[in-house]
This record gives sequence, structure tokens and C-alpha cells, in this order.
Amino acid sequence: MRAIAYCRVSSADQVDGTSLDVQRQQVQAYATLKGIELVGTFVDSAVSGGKPIASRPEGAKLVSLVESGEVQAVIIVKLDRAFRNVVDCLQTIDSWEQRGVSLHIVDHGGNSVDCTSPTGRFVLTTLAACAEMERGQIRARCEAGRTARKAQGQRIGQVPYGMSLAADGKTLVEDSAEQEALHLMHSMQASGHTLRAIAAELNARGVRNTKGRQWTHGAVASILKRAA
Repeated sequence: MRAIAYCRVSSADQVDGTSLDVQRQQVQAYATLKGIELVGTFVDSAVSGGKPIASRPEGAKLVSLVESGEVQAVIIVKLDRAFRNVVDCLQTIDSWEQRGVSLHIVDHGGNSVDCTSPTGRFVLTTLAACAEMERGQIRARCEAGRTARKAQGQRIGQVPYGMSLAADGKTLVEDSAEQEALHLMHSMQASGHTLRAIAAELNARGVRNTKGRQWTHGAVASILKRAA
């Protein structure tokens, strides 16, 4: 049996760490143990698991190889390395199985899962549901944290145009120059001016964006969208 492996880390600070190396070692050890010929490993570094595997740079190559019929199995370390939710997982596995390609999960609580058997498929469905629930809980905790910080007047994400940070580095206060520019954008938009005309007027007045550059219609559109 010929197989390919897939590894992924989600944040840039993991790229140079041990996570990818550990995943590679685990899939190689599993292939050796099962007598599977590992013909390649696809690695997506600093790529979100929220994207379908076919939308990731290396994931797309893996899917293309699976569809070519050149391999009979895909090996991953953990379920959430490859799939974003239950539907994505099961739909992808169904399409792979129709091509005679099976999924092997190296590590589920210390045990491996071969999804070609009925028991393995049942475990796969359960794993996918658990992984989705965990992601949902993480999103809920993050949203709760953002809500709490907002209620305390703390900054959430990027400082919006028209505002700046107070001396405490947390509280948002109005930036008079940016507020004036923002007022001009809204006034011109309300008067029917195009985004290009607004950008041209800002540049004519010597107003620069937050990066100290001249305005473009795209930058104006982005600011107006956030301020809406």
C-alpha cells in the first residue's frame, strides 16, 4: 500500500519548533509499523484549520494526488490537523473512499485508528464530533474574553481608524486629526462621491493613512466599512 502523509501547524511561532518534526516522526513510525510505503509528506506551516484541506497550499497538492489514484492511503497524526469540522471530515473521507483511499489517524489518545473498518469509521465520526465541539468551546471562550475586555473599555484587536491608545496602552481615545479625516470621508460618501474621489481629496489635503502613505480607493473603502 502506498500512502502520503499530511502535517499542519496553525501559528507562525510553531513553524520552527518541534511540532512539525514530531508529526513527521509519528507518521513515519506508523507507516513502518503497518508496512505501508510512505511516498510523500505534505506540510502546511502556519495555516488555519478553519480552511478546508483542499484550500490549503500543501493540502491542495495532497488532494490532487489522492484524486490521481496514485496512492491508497492518507496518514495524519490527529483529526484536527486535516479537517475543520464534522461535515468537512466525513464528506472528504467519503470522496476518498470512493477512490479506494483510506484514512489512518496515528494518535487518538495513544491509539491509532484505521478508518477502513466499521469500528474505525464509527470512531472517526465520534472523533470528528468531539473535535468540532472543542473548537466551538474555544471560540466561545475567546468571544467571552473579547466581550469582557470591551466592557472594561480595553482595546480589542487593531486600533480603529479615528482612535488611538491612551497613556495606559489599553483605553481608546479619539484622535482629532483622524476623526477629521473620517468625517470628511463620510461627508463625501453621503454626497455621492466615489471612493477614488475621496482618496484624491485626502491626498490633496496632505492627509496620510495610518502607515504614512497616500490613500487609495481600497484603503478608503476598508476604513468606511469598519466605521459603518
